This record gives sequence, C-alpha cells and structure tokens, in this order.
Amino acid sequence: MTRLPQALAVLAVLALAITGCAPSNASDNGEPNVGLEPQTLSVYAAASLNPAFDELATLLEEEHPAVDVQITYDGSSTLATQIAAGAPADVFASADQKNMQPLSDDGLTGPATLFAGNTLRIAVAPGNPLKISNLEDLARPGVITVLCAAQVPCGAASATLLANAGVTLVPASEEQNVTAVVTKVAGGEADAGLVYATDVAANPDRVQGVTPAGAGAVVGHYPIAVVGSAHAAAAQAFVDLVLSPAGQAVLAAHGFLAP
Repeated sequence: MTRLPQALAVLAVLALAITGCAPSNASDNGEPNVGLEPQTLSVYAAASLNPAFDELATLLEEEHPAVDVQITYDGSSTLATQIAAGAPADVFASADQKNMQPLSDDGLTGPATLFAGNTLRIAVAPGNPLKISNLEDLARPGVITVLCAAQVPCGAASATLLANAGVTLVPASEEQNVTAVVTKVAGGEADAGLVYATDVAANPDRVQGVTPAGAGAVVGHYPIAVVGSAHAAAAQAFVDLVLSPAGQAVLAAHGFLAP
C-alpha cells in the first residue's frame, strides 16, 4: 500500500470514530429530538380559563422541561389592550372573538382558532340563602347583583342573556373580569352575579350556581392565537396542546364546552 492510500484509510477510520462518538439528533425510536430551548413562555388568558390553563401549562412543561410557562389572567379586553400596547405576550387566549379580532387585523397575532365554549350561571352564596332561581330575581329590591363590565366577554354575554329574558337591572358594580364577580359573591359583598359555568365549577366551596333560562342560547366562544414573538415555536406548541385531544379533555374536565 502506498502512502496516499494509507493516509486515506487512516482518515476514514478517524471519521467513523468521530461520527460514532458524536451526539445523535434522533431519539431512541429514530424520531428527531424536538425539545425546545430554555425560555419563558408568556401566555395571556381570559380569567375564566384559570385553573384549566394552569393544568395545561404543567403538561407543556412536562413535555418540554426547559420551558417555563407564565400565565397572566385578566379580562379579555384588558389583555387585548395590553397586547396592543406592546405587552410581551407569546400566546393570547380570549373569551370572545371581539377582543381577538382587532389584534389579528393589525397583524399582532397569527391565525386564531376556536378551542372552547362556555355558558353563564347565576352565582350565589352556598345554600342560596335568598332563594334566587331566575334572572328576574336579580332585579328584586334588596338583592345586590354584580356583573362584568360591558366590554368584558362575560359582561357582553350577560347583557345579551338579560335582554333576551326582558330583565333590566342596575348592578351594584361592573367588574373588569369574571374572577372579581366570583370574589364579591363569595366574600358576601354581593348576593348574586352572572359568571361562567366554569367559574362555578372551579369554586365549589365558595359559590353555588343556578342555571338561568336561556343560558344555552348564549354561548361564549374562545379563540387562541400565537402573538408574534421570539418564542414562536414554544407558543405554537402550547396552542397545539390546547387544541389536541389531551388539551380538549382537560378543558372538558373543567366544564368547558367543545368549540
């Protein structure tokens, strides 16, 4: 063997050795590894999505241990205003399409997909001490009723539900998110309030729910979208999880309707 073929043979052996020692880009089953890089994912979500989204965040973190999911809960209108002003959100999940649409029109989000539905309940103190059974009772003299503000999805839905029933009332207060309504009823500051079915389900020891007539005709539809950001891959992974059978099962377990 001449020197040139010998040198080539040595190089070939070294190349094979180096290749054998290099880390593989495939998992044990031959599929490529797609783990996400270390990062904090900021999810802005309607208040009614807590605690369902807390559970979904845990599932994503289990699948992608390097990702830390941080969720900001508030009224959809408040969150949309913050995102429009430049808040560092990576995902936006709204309780209605009205607050999502302007962000989409301005190119601040990707395509929005409906992922859940919700209906209203009358929240009262456990045991229902005032025996509230319908929407008309909310307007009874002496009954302190609180609602979400009109620009908040639960407020808009409440206005539609009351109008459909021909009930007019002046609320004691109008809150910026549905959680605040639950808090006032649970704390005794109000006798009743209109909230989502999921809020009653999430607070079984704090409030009791009464299903008003016509609730099934007023369904809130929830869209979710990726907000343009440096964490687009992780944001899409969260959206995909919410839309997946596993994500839909979590939402159903918390009382949400199918989209």
